[in-house]
Amino acid sequence: MDPIIAATHANPYPYYEKLRAEGGLTFHPKLKMWVASSARAVCAVLAHADCRVRPVHEPVPNAIAQGMAGNVFGQLMRMNDGERQRCPRSAIEPSLTLIDQDEVREHVNARLITTDADGLYKAMFRGPVCVVAALLGFSPAQSRAISELTADFAACLSPLSNDLQLAAAHVAAQHLRGQFIELLADADVSSALLAGIRQRFDGDDETLIANLIGLCSQTFEATAGLIGNALVMLQHRPELSGASMEPLLNEVQRFDPSVQNTRRFVAASCEIDGVRVEAGAVIVLLLASANRDPALNDNPDHFLLDRPNRRSFSFGSGRHQCPGQALAMSIASATVRKMLDHGIELDRLNWCYRPSLNGRIPLFSFVGA
Repeated sequence: MDPIIAATHANPYPYYEKLRAEGGLTFHPKLKMWVASSARAVCAVLAHADCRVRPVHEPVPNAIAQGMAGNVFGQLMRMNDGERQRCPRSAIEPSLTLIDQDEVREHVNARLITTDADGLYKAMFRGPVCVVAALLGFSPAQSRAISELTADFAACLSPLSNDLQLAAAHVAAQHLRGQFIELLADADVSSALLAGIRQRFDGDDETLIANLIGLCSQTFEATAGLIGNALVMLQHRPELSGASMEPLLNEVQRFDPSVQNTRRFVAASCEIDGVRVEAGAVIVLLLASANRDPALNDNPDHFLLDRPNRRSFSFGSGRHQCPGQALAMSIASATVRKMLDHGIELDRLNWCYRPSLNGRIPLFSFVGA
């Protein structure tokens, strides 16, 4: 096993424990990357000004640089540092915190959910994006289109995507841009979320549109993994099916997060947590390992609904902490509750993890189906 393969391993957590025992920040000679596995090291890297979200020499991946997907990617706040990150974030983050949770549940409950394998897939991947699109003011039919296009666009974010998927991502980015241009031009759109973002945003329309696309794409995989990993936990612990969804999902995101790792790129030689790291180095931050660090959480390998002082890096930390955490948790909680109410047969679930270098997202089938 290595720190990248671990994300989709059946049980990577003993391996993460071994890495923490070897030191919080260590060099992996095979991967030629630094690995931050402890809570202290992960926190230090996330807070360090010289640790950037993209390499200085490659702000947009070369594979998508010549196309619309690359244009969108280059403007995403999550893929930038400095003012290109702060400007859109200052508009989007406050608006996300003001979303009415009852409205989120209404949008989730308005969607048809079936408990077969196809229904689970749509509820995990399509449903959350549909909810975000509806909150932004799209109609139900438009929201479904946005979710389909977002699935195609999200392929540009993965190094595992092939040429056909990347070509589809460029086309999807173009269509998404067109959808948002029309939304922003429609004076009859009623969306408190969109109105709040537009009121606070102090930038050009292309940057705004790119980050609205980013809001959908960031919802796509992370929320799917959160929902899926909750179902996995409920199969292991069926007695939790009657529990309140909020504490259940709060512990799932710590215990078995959908985003297992992220990366930072060192822009200038510096010292991090007592270790000298040279400019150009790549650091893999094992967020899931840090969550299980006893220095961060007592009894970290136990799943506790009523965990006191729960701490987690699953949604990041510091200047790049995910601004949509509350929204993702609300969508996931409502979706899992609806699945349970519809009588999903947890004991018949089988799954494998979606191929990924950093995500832990189960794809379900049913035993005997």
